[in-house]
Order: sequence, then C-alpha cells, then structure tokens
Amino acid sequence: MPNHLSVLGIVHTVISIVALFFGFYAAFRFDKINPLKGAGKWYTIFTVITCITGFPIMKTGHFTGAHGLGVMILIMIPLAIYSRSFRILGNKAKYVETILMSGTLFFSMIPAVVETLTRLPISAPIAASQDASEIKSCLMLLIVFFITGVTFQVRKLKEEKSVVVNG
Repeated sequence: MPNHLSVLGIVHTVISIVALFFGFYAAFRFDKINPLKGAGKWYTIFTVITCITGFPIMKTGHFTGAHGLGVMILIMIPLAIYSRSFRILGNKAKYVETILMSGTLFFSMIPAVVETLTRLPISAPIAASQDASEIKSCLMLLIVFFITGVTFQVRKLKEEKSVVVNG
C-alpha cells in the first residue's frame, strides 16, 4: 500500500527541495553557503521553513530522528550567522560558519534520502524501512561527500587567506 503524503507533507517536501537546490547551488557556485547572501540566504530561509513545517509531521506518531535533526539545524544556523561576532573565534569564525552551514546541508540530506528511498517509487519503494541496507549505504556515501566537501571548503578558505596575505 502506498505511503501517501499529507497536504502539509507535500508543502514541506516542496519547500525542502527548494532549500536543497539553493544550498547545493551556493556550495558549488561559491564554494560555501553564506547564510546572509544570495543563494545561501535563500537556502537559510527555506531551510528554517522546512524545519518548522517538519515538526508537526509525525508519521510514526512521535518525535523522530528527523525532528532532532531539525532542532540541530535550527541551532546551527544562528551559530553560523553570528559566528563572526564571537570574538573568541577570531579569524577562525569563517571556518566555523562554513562548516556549520555545510553541516546543515548534510543534516538536511539525511531525512531527504531516507524519505525518498522509503517512499519511491510509490508502488514499490527502494527501501523497505529506514534500517534497510540501501539507506545505510547512501548515508555512508553522504558522510564521505560531507567530509570531502568540508575539506575542500576549508582549503579554499585557507587559499583565500594566503592570497590576501601574499597578494
């Protein structure tokens, strides 16, 4: 029997897809997600809306790991936005901002993968449950992409610093 989405579920899904589009666009186009500018700002706005619209959705009838990720994302976003104002971070603030924003994209992808694989195709979803090996493999791949992406971003930030210092 197909697992249908509620109206709120459909709205939430559409908003989350838009958020992911802006997040990946910013990450690939600008090498980071700046939460206050351009595509990064739109990612931030749509991600907050995604988290908020996700809280009332409870297909299991209770708080789940996806809700927990939403809470973490909603904590990480303001920390990223205000990281440059924390004097204790000094010149490391841009790294903190970049890693936190990439972390929000990574955390957003976890429920996206789980929900997609357990719902599509509608007649016979790829994964029978959130514990399926297909999901575990995809999540491991996400971890590799996250670590690779953050490593690339940190190196780019260090290159920018060296160009400013040496240029």
